[in-house]
Amino acid sequence: MTTTMDIGVVFQCDPPASAVVDLAKKAEAAGFSHVWTFDSHLLWQEPFVIYSQILAQTERVVVGPMVTNPGTRDWTVTASLFATLNEMYGNRTVCGIGRGDSALRTLGYPPTTVKELGECVNVIRDLANGRTASYRGTEVHFPWVKDGSLEVWVAAYGPKALALTGEVGDGYILQLADPDIAAWMISSVRAAAEKAGRDPAAIKFCVAAPAYVGDDLDHQREQTRWFGGMVGNHVADIVGRYGASGAVPQALTDYIKGRQGYDYSEHGRAGNTHTDFVPDEIVDRFCVLGPISAHLSKLRALKELGVDQFALYLQHDDKEHTLAAYGEHIIPEFAATPVST
Repeated sequence: MTTTMDIGVVFQCDPPASAVVDLAKKAEAAGFSHVWTFDSHLLWQEPFVIYSQILAQTERVVVGPMVTNPGTRDWTVTASLFATLNEMYGNRTVCGIGRGDSALRTLGYPPTTVKELGECVNVIRDLANGRTASYRGTEVHFPWVKDGSLEVWVAAYGPKALALTGEVGDGYILQLADPDIAAWMISSVRAAAEKAGRDPAAIKFCVAAPAYVGDDLDHQREQTRWFGGMVGNHVADIVGRYGASGAVPQALTDYIKGRQGYDYSEHGRAGNTHTDFVPDEIVDRFCVLGPISAHLSKLRALKELGVDQFALYLQHDDKEHTLAAYGEHIIPEFAATPVST
């Protein structure tokens, strides 16, 4: 069980990019440990350009994509982006990666295979850490990397991707904040790590979900219902492959029965019209809503499961208030040293 828990924040790269940089600066001032962004180049602006500005204008926060994928950039290019940023700003990046959803589907491509994802993880990490990597049958390396250090955290829901995470991931990203489902997923990753001869305790666990501080729960639900649609889009593939076999928790699969299509032009956005099938119960389970006390209660439950970081998605109409509320009331509760007031 972790004794402390980092609090990160996830932004979309909506223009103007300067606004994302400003929010990142406010996040660092409020005590957030990580600044993550979406990585879907047809829907939002290019994150790695923005990361350079965030890192230049901050001193401490770690930045990275939640999540990139093996399909939209050459793996060696992705590795070079991270390695260059780390050389410039002192190893302050982390690579969140998954099979690919909106970034690939908007191009008309399917997500990559789990096998490709595993190979990509190893290539990116080896190159960014200054090691030689085997890339499509060729031995490659960056001669200019001297003291690089990059962790690769894998986002996963399905059994095969969870097993891969345990086998190769430095961390695991679960994009929903339901403690029961998180317990199931984390145990799956730990079991896979142990089976692969790795130390399960060495894997970092990050739960990411929308958070909205306030008292108008109905409004908060409408502002975050999009998240259930986004998760459902991932889960639909898994249900199509495994059905009701028990390979994934029933609580994660039941609600998508009413799902009919998905419009990526509204992906990750409050007011998404393709998420009417997501019931209030799922919004409440997957997100962190309500007053400060409700946030503390759910985050403590996640911490008890061994979650090392909660990263809050900030895609709603009250970003700055929630950011400030976390800095004032939430982050001090999970810091290594209590903050005196």
